[in-house]
Amino acid sequence: MEKKTEAQVPSRRRFLQRTLSLIPLAAAGGSSVVALAAPAAEAKSEGVSAHYVPNYFNNDEWRFILAACDRLIPTDSNGPGAVSEGVPVYIDKQMELPYGHGHLWYMHPPFANAVPELGYQSSLVPRETYRQGIKAINQHCQQQFQKAFADLDNLQQEAVLHDLDGGKLTFENVPGKLFFEQLLENTKEGYLADPMHGGNQTLASWKMIGFPGARADYQDQMDRPNQPYPLGPVSISGKRSV
Repeated sequence: MEKKTEAQVPSRRRFLQRTLSLIPLAAAGGSSVVALAAPAAEAKSEGVSAHYVPNYFNNDEWRFILAACDRLIPTDSNGPGAVSEGVPVYIDKQMELPYGHGHLWYMHPPFANAVPELGYQSSLVPRETYRQGIKAINQHCQQQFQKAFADLDNLQQEAVLHDLDGGKLTFENVPGKLFFEQLLENTKEGYLADPMHGGNQTLASWKMIGFPGARADYQDQMDRPNQPYPLGPVSISGKRSV
C-alpha cells in the first residue's frame, strides 16, 4: 500500500499525532450544579457529556465549556468530537483534583512575566483561570453580541477563540491567551486521555492515531516491523474499542 504523505493525512489526525507527544504522562495515564437547561447548550451536549452533572463548574461555566470544546474539536468526517467523547467531563473532574487546585506547582509570590522555559508563572490556579476567564469572556460577548458565548453561532465563537489565542482579547484579571492555552491544553488532554479520566470514552482518538493503549503483551507483533498494529486499543480499566 502506498504510504500517505502528510498533506494527504486528515488534518485532525495530524493534529492529534503532533499533540500526543506533548500531553503530560499523568494526564494520559492516572473526580451541586443544576443540569443543563438552555437549548443552545443542549444542542452541543450530545454523547457522554449530555447527562453529566458537573462537580466544579456552574451552569453558565458548563455551557461555555461545552460550546468551546465543541469548536476546538468538533465532530466531523474524521470522527466524534470533544463533547461527545466526554472531554468537558474530563476538564470538570480535573478541577477537583490537585491539578485544578494548583498543587502541582509552586504557587507563591513573586509572580512575574517570564519565558515559557521558566514554567508556570500565573498567580491563578487552573480552576481560578477558568472561573475568572469564562466570566470575563461572557461579559465581553454580552457587550459585543448581546449574548453569552454559548449562544453565539459557530463563526462568532471561533472568532472569539481566535482573538483569545492571538492575544487580541484579554482581561484585567486573566490574560486572554493564558486562558485559551489552558482550555486548549485541557481539551487535547481529555481527548487523548485514558477513558477512566472522563474523556475519550469510545477510544476514538486512539483508534484515529493507531495507539494500542494499555495492552499487556505485543510479542505476536515483534516480527512485524513497520506494520500497523491490527488490534483495537484497550484502556487501563480494560475497556475496549468497538
